[in-house]
Amino acid sequence: MDFTAIIPARASSTRLPGKMLADIGGMPMVVRVARQAQASGAARVLVATDDAAIQKAVRAHGFESLLTRADHPTGTDRLAEACDALELDDTQLVVNVQGDEPLIDPALIAHVAHALDRHAAAAIATAAHPIDTAEELFNPNFVKVVCGADGHALYFSRAPIPWARDALAGGERVFAPGLPALRHIGLYAYRVGFLRRFPTLPQGRLEQWESLEQLRALEHGYAIQVHVTPQAPAPGVDTPADLEFVRRLVAAKS
Repeated sequence: MDFTAIIPARASSTRLPGKMLADIGGMPMVVRVARQAQASGAARVLVATDDAAIQKAVRAHGFESLLTRADHPTGTDRLAEACDALELDDTQLVVNVQGDEPLIDPALIAHVAHALDRHAAAAIATAAHPIDTAEELFNPNFVKVVCGADGHALYFSRAPIPWARDALAGGERVFAPGLPALRHIGLYAYRVGFLRRFPTLPQGRLEQWESLEQLRALEHGYAIQVHVTPQAPAPGVDTPADLEFVRRLVAAKS
């Protein structure tokens, strides 16, 4: 099975300006992401960016990069433009690897691609890991997903789902032992044909309320296969504190 790993990397970032080129152990962050994607076994790794400086840095380290429009509302829209520029066939598989995940496990990238390849009824595949604390369950910044018996996502929410009715009847924020709660991991594999349709789909009401782009696919009837991994992924980089934490982790391994 062949798949292409595309890393959307926009220049602007509110909480951490310039983070795509932030140095981590002597290498720009986006290049570290590309190296992890390459180690996944992807047939091709490409950084899709709206910034010439990012493209130059990526190419200087031997990776392919494509300049895209700067006005894309989401990274998924940027991927769709990249697929057209690369002239990918509708049946091909693309994995969207976030540009601020320099420690992402290459095996997880491969697992998500294989999950989509194995499930012909799905347009998308993604990942999740078990939640085992009330803090994670009730944190609205941690997106939860519930799945059907076939592994397809039934719903994504910032709310604590599934709801443990009896354990939470008293109003305490506790974690019910054995609750099959899953935290969503923002890694996606797509069929290229779906990626080309996605920008044409109108936003759904649930997507607008939850501010979760993946709900648009569910609201329009597209299946999302969920690969469940036993462990939480390595931390990404959203803030200066995140960046310093990841730098320490990389320094400790070198």
